[in-house]
Amino acid sequence: MTIHNLDSIFEPKSVAVVGASDREGSIGHAILRNLLKGGFQGKLCPVNPRYEAVQGIQAYASVTAIGEPVDMAVIATPIATVDSILRECGEAGVKGAVIISAGGKETGSQGRDLEGRIAEEARKAGLRVIGPNCLGVVNTQGKLNATFAGQMPLPGKLALVSQSGAICTAILDWSINEHIGFSHFVSIGSMLDVDFGDLVDYLGNDPRVSSILLYVESLVNFRQFMSAARAVSRLKPIVVLKSGRSGAGARAASSHTGAMAGEDAVYDAAFERAGIIRVDSILQLFDCAELMAKQPRPRGPRLAVITNAGGPGVMAADALANYGLEPAVLNAETLRKLDEALPPFWSRSNPVDLLGDADAERYRRAVEICVEAREVDALLIVMAPQALASPTGVARELAGTLKGRRISVFTSWMGGAGADEGRRLFNEASIPTYDTPEQAVRAFQYMYRYGRNLEALQEIPPKLPEALRFDRDGARPLVERGLERDNGLLTEKESKDLLSAYGIRVNVTEVASSEEEAVELARSMGFPVALKVHSPDVVHKSDAHGVELNLRRPEGVVEAFRRIEAGVRAYDPRARFEGVSVQPMVESCDYELILGAKRDKDFGPVILFGLGGVMTEVFRDRAIALPPLNRLLARRLMESTRIHRLLTGYRNRPAANMLLLEETLIRLSQLVTDFPEIVELDMNPVVLVGEDLWAVDARVVVKPSDVPSPMHLVVSPYPNEYEERVVTDEGVEIFVRPIKPEDAPLLTELFGVLSPRSIYYRFMSPMKELPRPMVVRFTQIDYDRDICLVAIEEDDGAEKMLAVARVMGDPDGVEAEFAVLVGDPWQGKGIGAELLQRCLNVARKQGFRKIVGTVLAENTHMLALGRKLGFTLTRTPGAGEYELKMDLKG
Repeated sequence: MTIHNLDSIFEPKSVAVVGASDREGSIGHAILRNLLKGGFQGKLCPVNPRYEAVQGIQAYASVTAIGEPVDMAVIATPIATVDSILRECGEAGVKGAVIISAGGKETGSQGRDLEGRIAEEARKAGLRVIGPNCLGVVNTQGKLNATFAGQMPLPGKLALVSQSGAICTAILDWSINEHIGFSHFVSIGSMLDVDFGDLVDYLGNDPRVSSILLYVESLVNFRQFMSAARAVSRLKPIVVLKSGRSGAGARAASSHTGAMAGEDAVYDAAFERAGIIRVDSILQLFDCAELMAKQPRPRGPRLAVITNAGGPGVMAADALANYGLEPAVLNAETLRKLDEALPPFWSRSNPVDLLGDADAERYRRAVEICVEAREVDALLIVMAPQALASPTGVARELAGTLKGRRISVFTSWMGGAGADEGRRLFNEASIPTYDTPEQAVRAFQYMYRYGRNLEALQEIPPKLPEALRFDRDGARPLVERGLERDNGLLTEKESKDLLSAYGIRVNVTEVASSEEEAVELARSMGFPVALKVHSPDVVHKSDAHGVELNLRRPEGVVEAFRRIEAGVRAYDPRARFEGVSVQPMVESCDYELILGAKRDKDFGPVILFGLGGVMTEVFRDRAIALPPLNRLLARRLMESTRIHRLLTGYRNRPAANMLLLEETLIRLSQLVTDFPEIVELDMNPVVLVGEDLWAVDARVVVKPSDVPSPMHLVVSPYPNEYEERVVTDEGVEIFVRPIKPEDAPLLTELFGVLSPRSIYYRFMSPMKELPRPMVVRFTQIDYDRDICLVAIEEDDGAEKMLAVARVMGDPDGVEAEFAVLVGDPWQGKGIGAELLQRCLNVARKQGFRKIVGTVLAENTHMLALGRKLGFTLTRTPGAGEYELKMDLKG
């Protein structure tokens, strides 16, 4: 779905309340009362055949009886009646509905059938639905309170979307007490139609919304959610409380990877990839909400703490240490100013201990110095109960002092009732206040982490030294062989052959069906060797006593072969014993790692990296990430583990070949991208010896997939299908391909050859250089939403970007805007036309209906290109520009 028609729900000019009532205590009564009390300025139409008027407003027997189109219907009738009501809504031209009614899928199969009928009627009517089983929606700017909650939220810039109505009411009560305002309050209910992805898109594109809070029990349309979150989190913070932490998804796993990449860990990885802040409790959600609503985002990690007691200062420093942070180091100038303003025995360090007799004036002087200090990114002010100073007086002084300051400031007014008035004063001054220093520091680190996430999302990944090649055709028969087996298990030899097809290094592995053949292979490889059971029926070799290591003589190989065969027979008499695999022993290595993948039922394939070998399950030092991966994402995945510190070189331990590790992770990512059938994949251990690595053991399990590649991924991968070498109508040979994040340097070089006129034509303003955020935005795109093709000139492996064409989709997935940029040396050679035509073809394939663009009147070449490609040109009245439009539906 899209955000199409959501304005009808959040910005309606008329609302029908179906089930409106005069009976106090009923939901229909509460909804209409809240709309009236909230000050909704549009037309209200109560619908109830038993009344002529409801709460003093003319009532109608049905939606169709209103006699004119209505933007939104709020339905509060028994759920069995909702499908017929939606049918009437379709006939009456209603565009959106909020279904309060409960009794849907949460009640079982009968409820699911009811929801199915409701969904079908909504689809036929072309209207958007929030709910059923929800509290309703609020838009404070539009004075719309279409809920049965007891209060209207205060106006503000926070938006809340919750799957739980009870969570909504709890946050509502808390927010009013803490003087925190909201722009939107949305109880999303069963998500029959509108889901989290729709609302993240909608709210993310509303300039009146500064931050988004989500309470999530489950997601649907995972790829859409990730696409929306990745786009919006670059612009504004998204904080999520995901309930239901559980390891149930890992219990049936047949590999280390499957067991270690549990359901909740996958949500963590997904949220991190999308730039979302995840919190663990409602209290933490409240804390984040308060800081986001009242203060600017911290500029960095350097927190200064001002306190009137040593203990709370230590508590704040300890809390910072728990998150890997340290208090800001105050420079000499700041210390000098504090020395002049404070008593001789102040702490002379951060935390700044003002001593127990600190009064309002002493607090004020210290605060003024610290908020101006260049080495301070944020400030925490703590006051513990003391007999010599008034918490209320200090709060009153600071509330005035801090008004209008641009630095992030928050407080912890400790104690009971004596601190309440001070907290109230801070709340009214939009200064967050917390009960304890630890609570305050936790909220700070969440917001600092968001800043780090934002930096990470905008980092430009380096290119690999050379293009990677993959043998998909060679890999396909191996996967199909596994699909023919009931357990889907590839043998170790097959697993390693599959990895080799994707360029992942494995140790030499040959299969021997007899003792004599095993001895011959061992001699040819050189002793010592390892023998492992070769059977399509044995999942865990060690469970069947199917592994023999460090065999140094022919006789030892024979004895090991016999032991393995006997072990398999004892383990499972039905298991097929097809011999053993023979491998040279790696007698010593620098490191042992585990690399793997599993197919998550919701998020698709997940990549795992961590400490391997026999210590895998003991230390559980691992991290997971979602494909596709590039060098930057592969590096971040490794950096999330403790073993990474050793891999980069530590004391007398040699550094690993980090480039080769990055490349291996990228190759693994491409393998699970190309083959959605891969359910579990283990390489454990992957041994590192000097500059090299090998997977010395591997296991792959495959099962049929319901969706083809790449639709099984939740993050759209690079679309290889749009790569092609072409010759333009003017005879120029170019390589056309989608843009990549690694293309940032090429784009910057292209900008460098543009004349001032070309820059002005494309950007409609003079620019001397392409700002880095713009470079990131142009190169790091969501291939599900945007189409961006580049023309590349290749010369002995070196690339030069000649031109770029983009089609940027709106969140509604219906309309998109185009732009073309061709370097001055290559203008007039048909390159721009070639790129834009291909972009339009992709846009049509992806379902966009309309393409628009704005072109300056003096840009005659672009106007001519628009006419050539079939755009309709319309001169914009009063402006020196044309609007170009193309309907793609034909």
